Amino acid sequence: MKRLASVPPLLDIIHSATEPIITIDEQQLIVMFNPAAERVFLYRADQAIGSRLEILIPARFRAIHAQHVDRFAHTGLSDRKMGLGAPLWGLRANGEEFPMEASISQTRTDAGVFLSIFLRDITERQRIDQALRASRDELTRLSNALLHVREQEKKHIARELHDDLGQSLTALTMELSQLESGLPPDNAPLRERVDDMRRLIKITFASLRRIASDLRPVMLDDLGLAAAIEWLVSNFVSRYGIDTDARIDIGPAEPSKQVATTLFRVVQEALTNIAKHAQATEVRIELSCTATHCSLTVQDNGVGDAPASLARKLPLSLGLQGIRERVRLLNGDVNITTRKKEGFRLEVSLPAQPALPLWEAP
Repeated sequence: MKRLASVPPLLDIIHSATEPIITIDEQQLIVMFNPAAERVFLYRADQAIGSRLEILIPARFRAIHAQHVDRFAHTGLSDRKMGLGAPLWGLRANGEEFPMEASISQTRTDAGVFLSIFLRDITERQRIDQALRASRDELTRLSNALLHVREQEKKHIARELHDDLGQSLTALTMELSQLESGLPPDNAPLRERVDDMRRLIKITFASLRRIASDLRPVMLDDLGLAAAIEWLVSNFVSRYGIDTDARIDIGPAEPSKQVATTLFRVVQEALTNIAKHAQATEVRIELSCTATHCSLTVQDNGVGDAPASLARKLPLSLGLQGIRERVRLLNGDVNITTRKKEGFRLEVSLPAQPALPLWEAP
C-alpha cells in the first residue's frame, strides 16, 4: 500500500508563506498575522493581534473597507480578487502608504466566522508599470516627432525639386530653342538631335513632377485634402488602369494638417499595396470628415487573403504597420479585413482635430 507523504501543519504553511496572510474575526479584530505581514506592515505579530484591521488601512479608506469586509462576512460574496480591479492601499507602522492587491476567504467554525485576507505588496510592480508607461509615452512622442520631421523634410525636398530643378529645366528648354534657331535649315541631323533633347527634357519634367508629388503634393497644402486625394486617385488610374470610385465628403472645416497628411498617406499606401498585390479590377474609396471626426474606407475586389495568413504577415508589412502607427499617434483606429477571393478592406477612424504636439503648438 502506497504511503501518503506527511503534510505540514496548516499553521506552518501560513507562517512560511512569502506574502502577507491576515485573519480577522467578526469584529474585524486581527487574530492571525504571519511573518510576511510583519515584514510588509512593520508591526510585530504581538502588536497587531487583537487590534482592529483598520490600523493597516489609510484613514480615508477605512469606512468603505469596513463595509466591504462586513458584507463579505454576512454574504460570502466579494468582488475583490487578487490581480483584479484597482489596487488597495495599505498603511505601514511608520505611516507609509503602499499599493497592494488582496483576496479574501471565509471560514465558519463553532467559534464564529473568520475572514482570511491574502495580500500582495505591488509597490515594485507599480514602479515598473509607471516606468514602462513613461517609456512608452516617450517613444510615442519620439515617433510623432520623427513623422513630423520626415513630412517637413519631404515638403522641403518637393519644393526644392519643383522650384530649383524645375527652373533649371525650363531654362534649359529655352536655351535649346535659341540653339535650334541658329541651326542651318538644311542640317536635319542636328535638328533631330535637338528634338531628341527636347523630348528627354519633357520626360525629365514629368518624372520630376511625379517624384515631387509623391514626396508631398503641393495641392495638399494649397488646395486641401479632397483635391489631393482626387489627384492621387487620378494618378493611380492613369498608371495602373484600375477602375477606382472615390467618394469624398469633406465638411466646411478642413481636418488638421496632421490628420490630412495621415489620411493622404494612408490612401497612398493602400493604393500602392493594391497595385502590387491585389490583382484587383475595381477599387472603392470613401472619405468623410465632419468638424470632429474623419472616417476612411479603401476596398478592392482583388484576390484577398485568409485572415490567419494576414495575421502572420501583418507584423512584417512595413507599409501596413506604418499606417497603424500614424493613425495610432492621432488617437485613431485601424481595422483591416480580408478573405480569399473577396478582396481587402481597410477602415480608418480618427478625430479631425487632435491635440497638437508641443513642437507644433502655436
